[in-house]
Amino acid sequence: MAKRDAEQSQKGGTNKKSGEAFLAKKKTEKGVKSTPSGLLYKVIVGGKGEKPKATDTVQVHYRGTMIDGTEFDSSYGRGVPATFPVNGVIRGWTEALQLMKVGSKWELYIPSELAYGERGAGEQIGPNSTLIFTVELLGIQKPEPSVPPAPKAQ
Repeated sequence: MAKRDAEQSQKGGTNKKSGEAFLAKKKTEKGVKSTPSGLLYKVIVGGKGEKPKATDTVQVHYRGTMIDGTEFDSSYGRGVPATFPVNGVIRGWTEALQLMKVGSKWELYIPSELAYGERGAGEQIGPNSTLIFTVELLGIQKPEPSVPPAPKAQ
């Protein structure tokens, strides 16, 4: 167990350094924008629809890769868009989605602290991994309005 923890810690340090170098280089590229949190993004296609709120559910197509290009997930590969709550995903996605308009397609460069951090995710996403996502915002589903309670019988 201690050996595995040491290996994870070493891998996390390596991932963090390579991720920081990748983001520093990416930040200098034309068209790449940054937010105060450290999220980087590039608009591939600008949308004309509305922007989702944290309480909305969105429908997206996406592809996720490591900084070396290894794909770890893709709704395109499954042939079906994904639907999920804006505030139910990694912080980098939650932030980016609220900046995007329906019809947009962006490339996101997400530092580890806005992704899965020190814990990583599954077999493919190691600790402190910087992630790249191509995200296409297809639609927004507003939350169901709360039904006010029925008036009490007199």
